Amino acid sequence: EYKKAKHPFMNRESLIVLADYVTLEDGTGCVHTAPGHGAEDYQTGLRYNLPILSPVNHEGVFTEEAGKYKGLHIWKANKMIINDLKESGHLIAQADIRHSYPHCWRCKNPVIFRATEQWFISVDKNDLRDKALEEIKKVKWIPDWGENRITAMVQDRPDWCISRQRAWGIPIPALYCEDCGETFLDPNVLENVIEIVEKEGTNAWYERPVEDFLPEGYKCPKCGGTHFKKEEDILDVWIDSGSSWDAVVNVRDDLKKYPVDMYLEGTDQHRGWFQSSLFLSVAKNGIAPYETVLTHGFIKDKDGKKMSKSLGNVISPFDVIDKYGADILRLWVASSDYRGDIRVSFDILKQQTEVYRKYRNTIRFLLGNTSDFNPETDIVPYEEMEELDKWAMMKVHQLIEKVTEAYEKYEFFRVHHLINNFCTLEMSSIYLDIIKDRIYTELPKSKLRRSAQTVMYEALVALTKLMVPLLAFTTEEIYSYLPTKKYETVQLEKWPEVNKKYFDEELEEKWNKIFQLREDITKALEEKRREKFIGHPLDAKIIVEPKSEELKEILNSYDPYFVADLFITSQFELGTVDEGYEGEYAKVKVVKAEGKKCERCWKIHPKVGENEKYPDACPRCANVLEQL
Repeated sequence: EYKKAKHPFMNRESLIVLADYVTLEDGTGCVHTAPGHGAEDYQTGLRYNLPILSPVNHEGVFTEEAGKYKGLHIWKANKMIINDLKESGHLIAQADIRHSYPHCWRCKNPVIFRATEQWFISVDKNDLRDKALEEIKKVKWIPDWGENRITAMVQDRPDWCISRQRAWGIPIPALYCEDCGETFLDPNVLENVIEIVEKEGTNAWYERPVEDFLPEGYKCPKCGGTHFKKEEDILDVWIDSGSSWDAVVNVRDDLKKYPVDMYLEGTDQHRGWFQSSLFLSVAKNGIAPYETVLTHGFIKDKDGKKMSKSLGNVISPFDVIDKYGADILRLWVASSDYRGDIRVSFDILKQQTEVYRKYRNTIRFLLGNTSDFNPETDIVPYEEMEELDKWAMMKVHQLIEKVTEAYEKYEFFRVHHLINNFCTLEMSSIYLDIIKDRIYTELPKSKLRRSAQTVMYEALVALTKLMVPLLAFTTEEIYSYLPTKKYETVQLEKWPEVNKKYFDEELEEKWNKIFQLREDITKALEEKRREKFIGHPLDAKIIVEPKSEELKEILNSYDPYFVADLFITSQFELGTVDEGYEGEYAKVKVVKAEGKKCERCWKIHPKVGENEKYPDACPRCANVLEQL
């Protein structure tokens, strides 16, 4: 360290320095350093007080500092330099090697780094960094790990380079004094620039002569000179987007809200937009420009690879819409956990068509079986409802509560899961399965049927509104069939409200036990169906021996035919089971139901045939037929 090496064929000495990024694993362990051509080398140069030599211009051509190589393109000069080494006797070996080298993301050509004069915002002056870090703590980050991510980036970031060398953009309104070379930003000049740009736009900086921006009698603050040149660099585009909270929101009366409610972008913006907006807002007003920041991952192909036209793995949303419809695309987006990267393929999208079909079938059943229901005259008060209907009403309002909470937390994948479970399990597999008999066979205006219709209508309206953000087009279609339709579009409806009077922990616990038993009974029936002992559950009578006294008391409190309806069998009996299915909550014996099959409800009943007028009907159906 600090020893000097002589250049092979130029009259120059080089200082030997140490750096922790030079390792024994890569390269020779001894390399040249170029403070003017690399970020790490630049820092090393500052540490050892080396000259920041950068003998390459913006076109990749050597400058006068390169001596005899002046005017040569850097890549073309390589052959000449190698030849000079050979002629001077300093070339030990020459070979082509393949190694990692930075390339332009756009044109894919190799790049070279140059140290050039730029404009910066100091992130430590006036404690800007510390103030920004304090403001980060006050923001709600979704997902919450976003806070740690942006905090680490702000803590470690260098000063913000805000100048760019481009042909056009937002100009940096600085002046160069051609008499002394001083560069400066003068508030008096800025006032003139602002006034002109407000009227003519930023192009005025390029189109007007420099004199138009100078106050009368203006002189260089350093030397008193009067010859000036405009800065040609433009502002980093992150200045444009980073000031949108002010330039877009605060200047519009219909948008005025500061800090804004939310910034929404991909995870890459912790380094970009979120950070540039934060620094500019804190610098100007001392606060973060947003109350909430939500970030999402990126869509990848089925193998987790980035989508690219060159790879041919891009799936266009329009192709998905053409094949499956817009709502399938929306449903897939909602089902995905956006907090990480998401894979997509037509096979993955096809899975959502099955989910959509279940939603649609549930809604179709609810619509079809409430078509003769007038909510203004036919609603059954909660206190007069059947107990099962009270349970279902509770489930509807629990769904409203949970889905609303999930939406407010932007957990759309949870909304998808909750609605899917409600439609497929609590509605289709349990409640709607049980009440089908009531809906189809009881008197149209009977309290039993109206009680179930009250729940179904409540579920229909709630589901329609809850699904609007997921299925915008389907819910409009559903809404067009609702008898209580008030507006031209469902989007104008009020969000469903939770009615906690329907919440009953004791009732829920009781019915949870019944439905746990129902799973045992379903398995016992399925076993007998596989053995071809029965063809349909209604062919069966079940004898149940509960494993707990509590469950036995619950079942004893109901009419046996009501319990049989719960389990979709014709008959039910509490008893002792010697041989049968050993369930988790009960022993279950499946035997043939006693009696004949009712041609109307398909249940088997001992008294089918006793009614002379309706010999093929069970007593319940015969009674209904008498009143029709």
